[in-house]
Amino acid sequence: MNPYQYRAPPVGIELVPRPLKMRLTVRSLSGNSGSHGRHGTLSQLLGVSTGIFLGFILTAAIRHLMLKPHMCLSLRNVPIYDDKNDAYRIIGFDISKDTHNSAKNLLFVGVMTADKYLDTRAKAVYETWGKQLPGKIAFFSSETSTTNVDIPLIRLRGVDDSYPPQKKSFMMIKYMAEHFADHFEFFMRADDDIYVRPDKLELFLRSVNSTKAHFIGQAGKGNQEEFGHLSLKMDENFCMGGPGVIMSRSTLLQVAPHVRDCLKNLWSTHEDVEVGRCVRKYAKVPCTWSYEMQSILYHNSSGTEAFTGPLKQREVHRAITLHPIKNHTHLYRLHSYIQGLNIRSSEAELVHFVRELTKTSEEAGLPVPHLDNPSSGIYLNHLGTDVTLQKWVADSEEEVLYWDFVSKAAFQPGSANPRHKPTSGMTEGLADVIRDVMEIINRVSKERGRVIDFKEVLYGYIRWHPTLALEYILDMLLLYKKYRGKKMTVPVRRHAYLQIPFGPLYIREYESAGIDETLESPSGIHELVEVVVKGSINDLSKLHYQIPSAAFPRTQMKPKKIHFILPLAGRFKTFQRFMDDFQRVCLEGEENVRLVVVSFRPSPGEDDTTEDVEALISSLQLDYPHTVMTVLQANTTFARALALELGTGQCQDNDLMFFIDVDMTFTSSTLDRIRLHTIKGYQIYYPIVFSEFDPKFARKGDSEDNYDHSMINEEVGYWRTFGYGIVAMYKSELQVAGGLDTSILGWGGEDVDLFEKVLKSGIRIFRSADPGLVHVFHRVDCDRNLESSQYQMCQGTRYSTYGASQSLVKTILKNPEILAYKRANP
Repeated sequence: MNPYQYRAPPVGIELVPRPLKMRLTVRSLSGNSGSHGRHGTLSQLLGVSTGIFLGFILTAAIRHLMLKPHMCLSLRNVPIYDDKNDAYRIIGFDISKDTHNSAKNLLFVGVMTADKYLDTRAKAVYETWGKQLPGKIAFFSSETSTTNVDIPLIRLRGVDDSYPPQKKSFMMIKYMAEHFADHFEFFMRADDDIYVRPDKLELFLRSVNSTKAHFIGQAGKGNQEEFGHLSLKMDENFCMGGPGVIMSRSTLLQVAPHVRDCLKNLWSTHEDVEVGRCVRKYAKVPCTWSYEMQSILYHNSSGTEAFTGPLKQREVHRAITLHPIKNHTHLYRLHSYIQGLNIRSSEAELVHFVRELTKTSEEAGLPVPHLDNPSSGIYLNHLGTDVTLQKWVADSEEEVLYWDFVSKAAFQPGSANPRHKPTSGMTEGLADVIRDVMEIINRVSKERGRVIDFKEVLYGYIRWHPTLALEYILDMLLLYKKYRGKKMTVPVRRHAYLQIPFGPLYIREYESAGIDETLESPSGIHELVEVVVKGSINDLSKLHYQIPSAAFPRTQMKPKKIHFILPLAGRFKTFQRFMDDFQRVCLEGEENVRLVVVSFRPSPGEDDTTEDVEALISSLQLDYPHTVMTVLQANTTFARALALELGTGQCQDNDLMFFIDVDMTFTSSTLDRIRLHTIKGYQIYYPIVFSEFDPKFARKGDSEDNYDHSMINEEVGYWRTFGYGIVAMYKSELQVAGGLDTSILGWGGEDVDLFEKVLKSGIRIFRSADPGLVHVFHRVDCDRNLESSQYQMCQGTRYSTYGASQSLVKTILKNPEILAYKRANP
């Protein structure tokens, strides 16, 4: 017979757990003596004896029911559990293999969920951290729950998904005790909107004595409105259920037999409060009184907005559990981020092992093991070098690595704008380094009874070697807090000397959410990803073709047409060079393009080359009739915004437009990147172009009219990070952004105005350096009649194109008369 099945009690015993009241009546025996008196006395004694006997029997029966509450609970339609073998099968537990003290039986996690969350939250939990636990996991839901998702689901009979879930919680505790208590050391009660870091949880639990009674969680006494209304004494608490609650085996075994009593004596509607009350009553342990639990079992009070923003936060990095993640898609996002942190941690261990291996080999007089594998592109040998700022020794002046200075402002000698605000990349990298340093500093803080908090970086120096490492020298303001012994809080100032070695190159490809809906075919992004995977990372020529559609079936795929829009005013010789590139790349390469040239009257003093422009275009049109080339004449002075507006008027809403200047050179790879990075209804492509310096400084010995424009290095030019004139977008996105401001006349200003409009419109912007786009040097003459802001921008561009900082410094040092002139004319 099933030991948990209801059995009928002996006849004559009523199973009603109420206190027994025995009444003994003593009568006055006046005038009645003899046999009748003796008979009455014997009857009374017999009644008392019978009452005492029945009292013992009823007391034993009640005690038996208290110790085996499932017998009585079965009368109330509470679960009759499956046999243990079925429970083991559900969670995938093999008694013969999963022995004690193994990595598989440290912890059992019971996740409380509901039928409506099985296909979302429960599935996300199981597919992320649920499979990485040092133990097993099961999801506890109502008796009628159904799902097609492959998860370890336990349906509790007689339990529904009503709220508050007291019955579900207590029955889960009872189930865990009766089926798994002999096979795990710790038991965790969790919700389905929590994220757990299994590696940190295992490290924490290994430091706890599992043979003692423990009730671990974030201690609470109720919020301000509930304080004093939860029937808790001043020194009593409970473990908040959201961030997770952990019991040792001893605690679970002491609480489980009394589930019935705890369910009968509920004082609040809060399930975690009642579990805490039950544990405190029968296991005699409170929830952990520890301030540290607020950070390692972390609850975010932002509600549905929790963990939906940036994840680079101290709380995310320090915590063992994170709660709540209401949207299950953010659980995958958080898991991806945590996995990235684990990869970084593994890489740090790899560096440590390589250094130890190198050092040990040198001390033993053995050759250092060769770790590089050129065939796979993995180079690790430099990781074994000593941690020193002198690991790189320059052989010449040109090889000296300069330091960038960083404080509230940044100074970078190699930048076109040496003094500027710290860039977002610099700030983010510095924040990552500081967070890692503080984790190393506080790694043994608990043992030493102190903690050190970061306040700010007063100043620092940064430099990097292209193949070795990134190096930091930081002057940091810290706050030293001692909480053991004589408590104190003292601000301290410390220098940190840090190195981040470069490892092998990793390439990651992923799909951006929402792109599928913006392409002409739902499977479009998969086509692009497949091409990138099969092709070379340096040759994107296979991306020429757009996604197949009804107009262009797969057997007749054509590249997406790019509409070049080129403003022009005079400068026919430069225009000829541009058309040479256009002919070589687009016309001879049979690219699907269209050219719209918007020609203005030349500036005073320049020759009118309008007829020459039209003649050149007409000649090419005859040779390449399949490519449409148009010239629009504007009978006014040059205004770039007006030129682009006239050019876009020749395009339809679904046309891909490319705004370009006559000073640019480009390659076929540039066209590939335009098609790849410009996505209708979703993304605009702002390429970062390479701008050449004055060849008098950068290319000594080369003819100004005949030099290689494909050369890219810091000596001959710079990346124009703050230029927004070259852009690729669909006409529909231009209209959404608000169009071009044609009131801006002359040079500059219209590109920044359009860029700010795009930012405000919410359309995604993609920026990257495009080595195929080169701005050929030409002398800039700034018209003093320009608006003040335009004139300053023009002057800034003019000054930035003279030459590299180091080249100008060398010129000044070789020509002391320059400094002498400056001193004489301050």
